Formats: sequence, structure tokens, C-alpha cells
Amino acid sequence: MRSPLQGGLPPGGAVVVGAVVEIACDESGFSGTNLLHSAAPVITHASVDLAVDEAVALITALRSGFRFAPHELKSGRFLRGSGAHEALEWFLAALTGRAHVHLIDKEFFLVTRIVDFLLTEPSYAAGTRLAREHHPAALALHEAGRSAGGDWDAFLSAFVDLVRMKRRLPVDQTVRRFFQARDTLRRHGLGTVADAVLDGLSPRHVRAVVARLDVDDRTVPPPLEPLLPALAETVLSWSDGRRQVLVTHDEQSALTADRLTRLQRVLADEGQPQSAGVHRVLALPTGASPLAGLVMVDSRDDPRVQVADLLAGVARRMPGIIDDTLRQPPPAPPG
Repeated sequence: MRSPLQGGLPPGGAVVVGAVVEIACDESGFSGTNLLHSAAPVITHASVDLAVDEAVALITALRSGFRFAPHELKSGRFLRGSGAHEALEWFLAALTGRAHVHLIDKEFFLVTRIVDFLLTEPSYAAGTRLAREHHPAALALHEAGRSAGGDWDAFLSAFVDLVRMKRRLPVDQTVRRFFQARDTLRRHGLGTVADAVLDGLSPRHVRAVVARLDVDDRTVPPPLEPLLPALAETVLSWSDGRRQVLVTHDEQSALTADRLTRLQRVLADEGQPQSAGVHRVLALPTGASPLAGLVMVDSRDDPRVQVADLLAGVARRMPGIIDDTLRQPPPAPPG
């Protein structure tokens, strides 16, 4: 017997206004809070705007035209199957203009959390384009810090232990270890911007943030949860400031109603940048959130989510198919 689906944020009748696009989403590479010691260094969050019958037709074509069995429509088996190259080309062509993939580098995600949580006020906009002003500092720290080898790894590990919801060590010990790791890393001389980030870390502010986490202050988003900013980026991309997005998502315990409600409010307040080509009368009304709602499903019951799952898995194993603008962080320039 299946357990009842948890989480989600079904749309209310008064919430949905104007144009709405419905998308189906799934991820690949998610490993909970195990962001540093995972076999999958990236997470891909894929979405498609297919209707159910379109998704069924696509899956049927893969099974009949390319002779894939049902269990082979997981990305690992799919890419190893006979005729995989031809099937992949057909699959991606079929999704042209109908899909979006957002890639998150887990290590860089941690760096954005350090910058957005410990240098400023934590918010549900952290780690997304809505906190763009902090992005250059995170990029600089990430690029320079990786040159420090084991001291960089120790610094990130100390941060994870500091903000983990189920902390094993007393807070004084984790704070002390974090700043010891910061001081060791600082001695590498990582450059003006990266050093400024490290110097800006204040024990008082860090303790205040950790104290809020310890009392389950729900205005602070879960620090080690990358699916929320990934979902935000997905919604913002499909909305483009002119329509609401209704999400059907494979069940994820991280996407609770409380967190989704807070994210919905943040997107209503900050998530409506005017695109250059969007006329004012086509834009979302003031106060309307790009996120209309999110419905949880079991992927076994929804062929649209099955297509998103396959796309997410393929993109995680072959990130070259993802447009550079969707990567976090973007790839380093050649040379």
C-alpha cells in the first residue's frame, strides 16, 4: 500500500490570475543534506510543459520505435541501451521549446548559502537570481577556494556541520570549528573579493543565524536544501514575468506547504522583473506570484513527470546538453 502524498501547495481559485502554464517536474542527483560526500556532484531539476497525451505519445514512441522496455526509461539504462544515441537525439528534438533544465553544482550551492546566509539576512530568495547582488562574491569565493585543496574542503565541511538541522556537536564547538577553518583558509590569500567574504563573517551574526535554525524559525529557509531555489529558478524561467506557473512535481519531502507558501510570497514580492520583450499589459498583476501552486504526484502515475525524470537524469549524466545560462555556477571561460 502506498503512503499518502506529503507536501505541496494546491492553487486556490483566487490565486490564479491571467495566463497560466502547467509544467511537470522531477530531479536527478538529489541526495538530501549529503552535499559534499555524494556520488552525484550536481543536481538537475527538469520541467516540461507537455500535456498528458503528449507525454504518453513520447514514451510510447521510445518504447516502440526504439524498443525500450519500461524499466529502461531511467536515464542510466536509457543511455546504455542499443541505439541510445539516435534515441537521445530524437528525445531532445521532441522536447525543443517544451522543456527546461536547471543544473546546480552542490559545492557552489554551499558557497551561495555561506554568502547569502552568513553575510546578510537569510531569505527564501537566497541562492537564486533574486539575490543577484551576492552572486559575484559567491563565484569569486568558489573559484579561489578550490585552489586551497584540503583547507577548502574542511571549510565547507565545517559549514555543513554548523547549519545541519540535526547537529551532532554543541553549537559553541561547531561555531569555533567553522571559524578555525575560515582562518586557515584565509591564510591562503585567495584574492580581494574572496578574502573580503571570509573577513566579513561575523561570529555574532553566525551565532544568531544558528540560533534561529535551532528554534525552527521558519522564516529561515533550510540551509542545505537545494530544491527550493531550483524550483524558484524553474518557475521564474517559465513565468518570464508574464504568466503564472502551476507545477506538478514528483513527491519531495522538502517541498512542504509552509515552505512553498513562503516561496510563493517571495516570488510575488520580488519575482516579477520586466523582460525586455514583455509589454506592460501582458505582465503579471502587481502582487500576483509567478508560482500559482504545486501539486504532488507519484511519478508512476503521471507520464509528464516520467518524461521530466528521464530528461533530468540524462542532463545530469550529460550536462553538455544544458544551456550555459541555466548552470549554477556557469562554466569557467576557456583558457
